[in-house]
Amino acid sequence: MKGIRFYQCLALCLLGGAFVPVQGQTSGEMVDYFVQQLEGGQQVAPVQQSDKVKISRLAQRRSEVWNAWQEANRLLDEPVLPALSVQKPVVADSILLPDTLEPSAVMNYYWVQKGDAASDGRWPVFIYLHGSGPRDREWSTGLKLAQQFDDAPSRYFVPRIPNEGAYYRWWQRSKQWTWNWLLRRLMLDDSVNARRLYVFGISEGGYGSQRLASFYADYWAAAGPMAGGEPLKNAPAENCRNIGFSLLTGADDTGFYRNQLSRLVSDAFDSLQTVFTDGFKHRIELIPGRGHHIDYRPTTPWLKTFSRNPWPRHFLWEDFEMDGWHRNGFYNLAVEKRPCDTLRTRYRMDIADNRIELSVDNVHYQTVERDSVWGIELRFAKTYTPATGGALTLFLNEHLVDLSKPVTVVVNGKEVFRGKVTCRVGSMMRSLCLFYDRERIFPAEVEVRY
Repeated sequence: MKGIRFYQCLALCLLGGAFVPVQGQTSGEMVDYFVQQLEGGQQVAPVQQSDKVKISRLAQRRSEVWNAWQEANRLLDEPVLPALSVQKPVVADSILLPDTLEPSAVMNYYWVQKGDAASDGRWPVFIYLHGSGPRDREWSTGLKLAQQFDDAPSRYFVPRIPNEGAYYRWWQRSKQWTWNWLLRRLMLDDSVNARRLYVFGISEGGYGSQRLASFYADYWAAAGPMAGGEPLKNAPAENCRNIGFSLLTGADDTGFYRNQLSRLVSDAFDSLQTVFTDGFKHRIELIPGRGHHIDYRPTTPWLKTFSRNPWPRHFLWEDFEMDGWHRNGFYNLAVEKRPCDTLRTRYRMDIADNRIELSVDNVHYQTVERDSVWGIELRFAKTYTPATGGALTLFLNEHLVDLSKPVTVVVNGKEVFRGKVTCRVGSMMRSLCLFYDRERIFPAEVEVRY
């Protein structure tokens, strides 16, 4: 097992922290900037006017930025996903989690390949989270299921949870660190189809994959928890507007109110799809006559029909914390300053005809029903009030607006920007460091205070 440093980029970019100004003109300067960000090193100089990019040269400059990002990642002393082939379709490996988050914690995993490569040579990837039984048995079962499910061609990341014990979960911060590493490595791999990443799991893995579905929704094509059912406060359905979502639970699975909570999730998705008819595609079923054990085979064939849209013109995002960590961005929005430290924030973005309408609200939860045995909050009433005192950046590209024409930004009914945006290498570099995503190398940005 290869050791790994706790690169602060995983917190600075996907989870928290602020952007660092950059001056990057040559490939060497760009590599240096990315290395400093990935290692959490010294801040660099502000963007200079000379880094403007003509619209006609966006593709070229994006390619240069991406190449510099790949080179910077190659320079890191960290594990990489092992090579797979027809001759070697299953590899077992491991990753050491940072001691600062969980001492002496190792996540073993299987990296699996099934079938022949797709016509474009790129592989969809499924991330499977196992249940809470003895972890070695559950991990072994996960490998067998991965090999049996009808979703080839595909690759699978099948982790073994690092430790066991009361209230030890897939979504806690030491595991979040691993998901950030994994997403970055998958995005870097040219043989992976980054528009076809899927997360699913069973039982405890169902809880975990439901939370990860909402938390990292801008990375998934679809998600498929099974035999789970989280309270909606733990995995807001609103975040899943642009992904496929499947939840299969036994109708008689009463443990920890799984059937009841799954029904509430179904009601929430149904209600959201009624309002937002273009999104919230879902299949949520309570399987008649089944308890905690159901047929797991239908999930991945359904998931694989979905492909991620990296630039939706419409999204909802409830910015919630998992184990004390927040995301620092979602799709093309970056949070510079949260408007309230004690309340969640909901963002709604709609773009049409170069006009960006953004509503930013504080989210107020009131528990309506709590079970008397475990204290589980089952039902909530949710209300919203306009947020003030925050700051954000909207990253833009040619898929969201016409970059050659003026752009208007309206926040909570107030116009905060009107004019043409400038394309810059610095915006490309900052957005790539934030999202790790080749398709989200945004050339333009608008900074907003509200």
